[in-house]
Parts: sequence; structure tokens; C-alpha cells
Amino acid sequence: MTEQDVSYPRISVVTCSYNQGSFLEDTIVSVVSQEYPDLEYIVVDGGSRDGSVEIIRKYESRLAWWVSEPDGGQSDALAKGFEKATGDILCWLCSDDMLERGALLEVGRFFLDHPDVDVVFGDTTQINREGAVTRRYKTFPFSRWLLLNTRNYIPQPSTFWRRQVYERVGGIDRSIDVAMDTDLWLRLSEVARFQHVPRYWSRMRMYPEIKSRALWRENLAELLKLEARYLGTRGTVSRWATRAIAKIVRIGYKVRLGCYWT
Repeated sequence: MTEQDVSYPRISVVTCSYNQGSFLEDTIVSVVSQEYPDLEYIVVDGGSRDGSVEIIRKYESRLAWWVSEPDGGQSDALAKGFEKATGDILCWLCSDDMLERGALLEVGRFFLDHPDVDVVFGDTTQINREGAVTRRYKTFPFSRWLLLNTRNYIPQPSTFWRRQVYERVGGIDRSIDVAMDTDLWLRLSEVARFQHVPRYWSRMRMYPEIKSRALWRENLAELLKLEARYLGTRGTVSRWATRAIAKIVRIGYKVRLGCYWT
């Protein structure tokens, strides 16, 4: 069978944005230039007033659907986008991140070759505000225990999942504003099989104003809420002892797999 004969699954990419006009075009171009045979791209803008709408309109012929209107925040925007999506495979790309060239072809081929896997995640390259590479972030295979007891180590823009498991767990939780990806991974892991592929599929922009850093207190509060939701109430000593052990295990895992040397 030639490459032209391959029937790739439809991949729906959702980008949520609000006043990110300085980065948005790079994000959009990284998706529409993928040359993936069955791409559905959706952009949900929260009513930006910084020129973002003009950028979106520039590429609207390449979009399956887009909107610019006030919403309830990032999780609400993502949920809205996924409600419009019709793809077999889903993912989201924030409006300051980018996909690596050829990433979707690799992802589509992976799902074709691994019908038993529901969620796949790769590695990511961290870049600064100007787009210069600052770090090659190499991660390791999925462990729900480590995800619950250490910080989220799964690069969100390099993560893709089947629609059926997303719908089975109820999709994005609109009530979670910052740690919505961690929550989604945890709920997916209750019904889905994860696999890590050591390939760089995205570029993640890291700078002081990104949401996870600017809203670190809110993020911490949500992570503690998720910990209580999925692990129940634990005593302080038990909680910190478990987290210390998990951190040691995580470091050992990364050393053994060469994650610190990229």
C-alpha cells in the first residue's frame, strides 16, 4: 500500500485564544501547513481586541469553524471547540504554541498502527517569547501515580486522544481554569491506554505571562483540589512522604531514560 492509499483518521485541532495576536499567526500557520490529508481546524477566540480577529479571517478558508465572542475562559472555549469537532482524533493547541512540521502525519500513522492505544503523547521543545529554543523537553511513559503525586509531566500540545474516550469521560471540565489538562489526563487514564512516543511534536512557548506561571496560586489550588478528588483526604505526613518518594522515582525514571540529556 502506498502513502496515497492510506486512509488517515480525521484529526481535529482546537485553538483557544484571547488577545494573543502577537503569537496567533505562528500558531495557525503551524497547523494549516501540516499537509495532513484529513485535518479539521477550529479556532475559538474570546472576543479579542488586539487584531486577532483580522489574523483569523486571513486564514478562515483553512478553518472548519471559528468564532470570536466572550466566553467563560479557556476551559469553556476548549469545550465549545470540541463540541464542534467531528474528528476521530482530538487535541488542542494554545495560541502561543506551535506544532512541529509533519507532527500530524506521525500522529495519524501512530493511531492507524496502534488501534489498542487511546492517548498518545510526545515530547516538546520549549521556546521563549521570541521563538528561540530554550530547552528540549524529553518526557517518559505514562504513570497515573506519578501524575497524581508529582507535577504534570505530559506536554499538552504534544498530546492526542481518540474522540470516544474523550466523550466517555465527559470532556473538558469547564469549572477548572488552569489545571484542566491534568484533570483530563487523570480522567482519561481511568478508561484509556496511554503511550509515549519519543518524538518532538510541538513547540511550547514559555515566558513569565503564560497562564500556568502568572496564575500559579490558582494552579496550585486546583491541583490540590484534584489530589483530594482522586486520592481522597490524606494526612500531611503521609501526603508529603508519598510526594517525596514519587519525586525520587520520577528523577530515577528520567535518569534511566536519558531525559536530562537531549
